[in-house]
Amino acid sequence: MNAVARPVIYRHFHRIAWLAVALTLCVVVFGAFVRLSDAGLSCPDWPTCYGRAAWPGAVNEAASHAASDIRPFETHKAWREQVHRHIAASLGVLVLVLALLAARRRRWGIAQILVAAGLVGAAIPLYMHGEHGAASALAILGEAILLLAALRWSNIDLARAGALTLAVIIFQALLGMWTVTWLLKPIVVMGHLIGGLTTFSLLVWMAWRATDRPITLADATVLRRWLIGGLVLLGIQIALGGWVSANYAALACGLDFPKCVGQWWPPADFGEGFVLWRGIGVDYEGGVLDGASRIAIQMTHRIMAAVVAFYVLALAWRLFRTPGMRSWALTLLVLITAQVTLGILNVKLNLPLPVAVAHNGGAVLLLFTLVSLTARLRRPD
Repeated sequence: MNAVARPVIYRHFHRIAWLAVALTLCVVVFGAFVRLSDAGLSCPDWPTCYGRAAWPGAVNEAASHAASDIRPFETHKAWREQVHRHIAASLGVLVLVLALLAARRRRWGIAQILVAAGLVGAAIPLYMHGEHGAASALAILGEAILLLAALRWSNIDLARAGALTLAVIIFQALLGMWTVTWLLKPIVVMGHLIGGLTTFSLLVWMAWRATDRPITLADATVLRRWLIGGLVLLGIQIALGGWVSANYAALACGLDFPKCVGQWWPPADFGEGFVLWRGIGVDYEGGVLDGASRIAIQMTHRIMAAVVAFYVLALAWRLFRTPGMRSWALTLLVLITAQVTLGILNVKLNLPLPVAVAHNGGAVLLLFTLVSLTARLRRPD
């Protein structure tokens, strides 16, 4: 571990971190809108959209680009995908700034962050010119520099968290690229969702640590264990939700709830439904699984939703009995009730886009609450 001469967090770090949290929320929710409106492949090239930094304004402007041979240009969808990319790129810049500020007092800290970012940046034009091997090598090297720095550095000045968050968001950009180039491969789509929410969690944690507004409780250690358990369960449920969406299994049970296609336990193929890796080159838009496989995915998501709901209710009850924590208990109660309700409405109302996007947003708010409590709880000195 490197020594830190003056382990002082930059005085505006918390403001930049909270801005990054807000921007990440926009990226995640808007990304859900893009995915759920079937716009994820509307720009078949990456990082441009039919060769443009923005997007073509008309079909004839896209016709001359090679990407038009892959997928016909759709004006009403392309802007959604490319706006999502631009917001995500802006977030990447903010995370880079945070990493630089966190590492500024480390020996060669700024240099390591800049070299890593420069290698990844240099990989993009190489990829665009078809030099995929060289581009991958540069990106991997940049990621390795960041991960090694995170392992070496302590977190007293948030240097470890800053480097790790930058590494995660770079990998998240790669997942975004593979989402397009691998034609909505389910494991990549699910990974892209998990990566976005991992970035969000790291930024929320850093923002609270930099803000330094602890909640002091005698049983903070026990409550933190409860919160970590909740985060694990919520993370599994979010991954399952991503798997449902990536495999187009949201309406696998029709409009039935709590039953599924008129049965309490219909025929389901769990083995086929949870094959994580399938071939590259298959267009997964619309899904490739049969009904029984999609039912297995949907039923698993429902069962896990019940587990998470009961756990969060138990956690809320424990917080309610803890002095000074009743507002947090009420927040969790409202959020889990709303989330379960939105999940049911998704099925009963035939997956309306606003409800589906709100369901994704509800998961983010639950995650925010659990991470915030985990970051702020302290035992008395």
